[in-house]
Amino acid sequence: MNDIVRQEITATADKIVVKVGTRVLTDEQGRLDSQRIASLASQLSQLAAQSKKVVLVSSGAVAAGMNRLQLDMRPADLAVLQAVAAVGQIDLMQAYQQQFQTHQQIAAQVLLTATELDDRASYLNVRNTLLELLNLKIIPIVNENDTVAVEELQTTFGDNDRLAALVTNLLGAQLLIILSNVDGLYAGSPNGEETEILETVVAVDDTILSYVEDRSNALSRGGMNSKLQAVKMVTSAGENVVLANGHEQNVITRILAGESLGTLFLAEGKTLSPWKRWLRFSAQSQGTIVLDAGACAAIETEGKSLLAIGIVGFRGEFAKGDVISICNDEGLELARGLTNYDSIEIAKIQGQQSTAFQQILGYCPYDEVIHRDNLAVVLT
Repeated sequence: MNDIVRQEITATADKIVVKVGTRVLTDEQGRLDSQRIASLASQLSQLAAQSKKVVLVSSGAVAAGMNRLQLDMRPADLAVLQAVAAVGQIDLMQAYQQQFQTHQQIAAQVLLTATELDDRASYLNVRNTLLELLNLKIIPIVNENDTVAVEELQTTFGDNDRLAALVTNLLGAQLLIILSNVDGLYAGSPNGEETEILETVVAVDDTILSYVEDRSNALSRGGMNSKLQAVKMVTSAGENVVLANGHEQNVITRILAGESLGTLFLAEGKTLSPWKRWLRFSAQSQGTIVLDAGACAAIETEGKSLLAIGIVGFRGEFAKGDVISICNDEGLELARGLTNYDSIEIAKIQGQQSTAFQQILGYCPYDEVIHRDNLAVVLT
């Protein structure tokens, strides 16, 4: 039955995002592995020739730069790290370009920062660019722009697993393939003699998260925890993910042929609209509104709009039209949405009926603080 499900998912996937980690792209000495890059280029070119729309999210710039500069350890200093990435990006793209050319396949480099996916207009510009490249049968190679990204959470992806998930949701790709140096998700410690790889995961719940056993590495930032967080972003948007070992021969081709490689994470729930995906995963919150239990239930389970009467507090300064987080009284984020009122107005109308807005504010442009059409539930 699992094989049938895999075959159906892979056969019907029109847009595919492939994420390849640093540990896959480098050899034991930390140098770019030309044979591995050649294999990736060959497999992706074959998919493009079959009219599949493929995006490659690639790590490896920092590792390539470290090799070029003869560094043994990943720099801790941000400015040095950005300089190393700038050096390595040239080698990485040159390696890809040479290999794609042997298959008469055109590739394009796309460097992103989180800010570009936070702002709605920039988000749409990125989406339009990637879709046009795909329509032209060009393979975009996406990476975080480490040379200009800064440390603050709001402007860095943190690792390319998250970036791959954001790109998958941005495009509405039906399948994300994450290639790492592990065979899949183990149901326990990978070192256990009887530990088995999970072939299929229906939901990334607390039990699945408990299997995580990350290890640090001098070259890369990600780990199994970051991969599962990326998986959760994609599956909760209604798409599927395969986590597999990038060292396997022709791994991408075999996965898309329906072969049982790695772990398949099945989509959870219905497919989210592009607007809801941006709200839920890409937009950065500018403030927080705290709700009482009744308002929380109305939003979580009843699909209601956010009304002022259910607000018991707020944090931060935000303007009308900003994306804000909606939390319960324990600080757990329930949803995100675009606010119709700024923080100064919220301070005056919280806990009030909308019929009182005119008297309190002198105007009442909206009955809802956040309309349900501009609200995306985070918890599922």
